[in-house]
Amino acid sequence: MLALLIKWSPALNMPQPRVKLVVTGDDFGYCARRNRGIAEAFLAGGISNASVLVNGASADHAAQLAKRHCIPIGLHANLSEEVREVFARVLSDFGIPYTRVPVELGLHSCHFLPPSLREFYLQVEKDALQSVEVFHRHGIRWPDVYLGLSTMGQNMSFSNLKRALTFALEARTSITAQADGHCAPESYRPITAELMVHPGYPSFPLQGGCGEGPDDFSQSSDRLHELKTLRDPVLLSYYQQQRILLCAFNDF
Repeated sequence: MLALLIKWSPALNMPQPRVKLVVTGDDFGYCARRNRGIAEAFLAGGISNASVLVNGASADHAAQLAKRHCIPIGLHANLSEEVREVFARVLSDFGIPYTRVPVELGLHSCHFLPPSLREFYLQVEKDALQSVEVFHRHGIRWPDVYLGLSTMGQNMSFSNLKRALTFALEARTSITAQADGHCAPESYRPITAELMVHPGYPSFPLQGGCGEGPDDFSQSSDRLHELKTLRDPVLLSYYQQQRILLCAFNDF
């Protein structure tokens, strides 16, 4: 398990990673069952980070699990236009260099998504893009590639994760090559990426949530489906074969 979280070094005598991938288990703290699933996914090597809902019903329990298992954590926040500036300033003041900008390359071509869901995701991207200038101004960064909208719930499978990773990484590699030309070996930098996931065990009715009880999303069997997929040895082997190193944001 520890090997998944070690920063690459020539001394390790292993191939340099092509990709440094943060797999973030969202909604840590939502309920005890979600917390249990996220911790199990981390211990199995399926995720490498978790985002905590500070107003979640089981946030204290999540913090205890993170401390016990050394799970790297961040805070889960949905930003409105009014608080973007304040949020970026707080990150800068506390020396937190990374955040999430949920813009997924290739999302427009995911015709398997229901129209209503695609429309919602595209609105999420629009809102995210409006934060870019604010983050730039405060020196806040984000990974080269973001994934997770087209692979959520029942849409998460080995083949779909592979599709999303391949498309995004090829597109990013092409963009980087056009901008910088061919890099010398000594200046090589792995692509950085974040995959947003929601593993766990479905919430029980009336248990969990953020003040209003658990929603349909948390009670769905999709949570267990994601947990099983992320722990699949086929997927974990694929990461190794493709030199994709699961890590935390501090390892970028």
